[in-house]
Amino acid sequence: MTDLTRLTIAQARQKLRAKEITSSELTGAYLAAIERANPELNAYVVVTDEKARAMAKASDERLAKGEARALEGIPLGIKDLFATEGIHTQACSYVLDGFRPRYESTVSANLWADGAVMLGKLNMDEFAMGSSNETSYYGPAINPWRRSRATTSVMPTTHAGEAGFVSAGGVKTERQLDNQRLVPGGSSGGSATAVSAWLCAAATATDTGGSIRQPAALTGTVGIKPTYGRCSRWGIVAFASSLDQAGPIARDVRDAAIMLKSMASVDPKDTTSVDRPVPDYELAIGRSIKGMRIGIPREYRVEGMPEEIEALWQQGIAWMKDAGAEIVDISLPHTKYALPAYYIVAPAEASSNLARYDGVRYGLRVPGKDIIDMYEKTRAAGFGREVKRRIMIGTYVLSAGYYDAYYLQAQKVRNLIKRDFEIVFADGIDAILTPATPSAAFGIADEDMANDPVKMYLNDVFTVTVNMAGLPGIAVPAGVDQKGLPLGLQLIGRPFDEETLFRAGAVIEQAAGRFEPERWW
Repeated sequence: MTDLTRLTIAQARQKLRAKEITSSELTGAYLAAIERANPELNAYVVVTDEKARAMAKASDERLAKGEARALEGIPLGIKDLFATEGIHTQACSYVLDGFRPRYESTVSANLWADGAVMLGKLNMDEFAMGSSNETSYYGPAINPWRRSRATTSVMPTTHAGEAGFVSAGGVKTERQLDNQRLVPGGSSGGSATAVSAWLCAAATATDTGGSIRQPAALTGTVGIKPTYGRCSRWGIVAFASSLDQAGPIARDVRDAAIMLKSMASVDPKDTTSVDRPVPDYELAIGRSIKGMRIGIPREYRVEGMPEEIEALWQQGIAWMKDAGAEIVDISLPHTKYALPAYYIVAPAEASSNLARYDGVRYGLRVPGKDIIDMYEKTRAAGFGREVKRRIMIGTYVLSAGYYDAYYLQAQKVRNLIKRDFEIVFADGIDAILTPATPSAAFGIADEDMANDPVKMYLNDVFTVTVNMAGLPGIAVPAGVDQKGLPLGLQLIGRPFDEETLFRAGAVIEQAAGRFEPERWW
């Protein structure tokens, strides 16, 4: 029997509408897979078993009547940053211990309105602050991919058909998996893990400086951060309000297009959401990119970039050329200032947004001798180390005497970064091709990363510019490194031109093929 969890959204949608399978069967298969795998992978912090089965049953009743909606009966995972009515919503932080909102985020409400089924809440870095999912109060999500190493052995004869490659000379080469646990990236690490390990058909995620695209690249999945304002932020726990944007992580480009169509909308409850028609993104898949002008920014060749990342980038350029696109060298001169500017703007906004968590209205409360003491004890106990670090940085750059020197200067740099992109796009560039990450997945509790936060922050070096400029960006799996780990390429587009990203992303996907981990869990 076909493993139902291996179906893409598009495949499952077809089978559901043809009544070859039911949503209850599909949902049951995912719940069983979660029960088996989650103790190893820690992708879900809450599994909503009863709710999922009830939603699936309701979808089956609608499907039986021929009333299928866009995502009817499709089981999804929801990042713990999205408010879900009556269900655990803690941004994977102890400070929100026990919080169950009385309202639903606009994005998740849109998905339920389109018939999707909720499997549970997904792990993430605390308050979306991290690039490895190691800052979660619930412990790290684990990447389903593992490093592999080549081993050779001399065989007396050629054994065609055995696992591994056997040369005519009788030398057999195999790849063996390493036991080291790897990070799935962050902050949407649980979302990326769940999608990559077949624990949901797709997942919601958020991206403040790369938190959709980086984990997608590290897990062989597709992640798109849409234009700022394309998806409502209402009901999403805020990190940095001028940078945060919701988007999907999915198995392939088509599934990401299907998901974004349902997630996006204008919302009167969010003044930053933009009142523009939401296209049927799926129609962009398969369209030619002949004549499209693809920019290659010279500033993205950063010092110390591994040769295999450069080789992957060159391969992506070749695929674009082969598909008929014109390759154009471009300059984004203020790129080198993006990461330091981001790590001033984002912590400043986080400092302001997280001031509300004081133990008074909801979540954790640690008693104190007076209200100030209660505030201090609650926040000291409730926030993790990385969140405290960013609150302190943010409070510092907003303080008297430093606001002009740091925060205002960072905002000026942000405007220059945005202007760089505007000039390039005004010159006829349709999309920009770059690497998605500076490396493949690294180990859990990696000493270099743990002892040097700046090295962790450098994981966002290729992604933060997109958030600073409010642009759309997509990460598509494009190859594997020498140890068999997935690597991704990033495409950056014009504001509200996600369709072009889906068109070009599908070209990369078609050329590179699909990447799936070897099941060990």
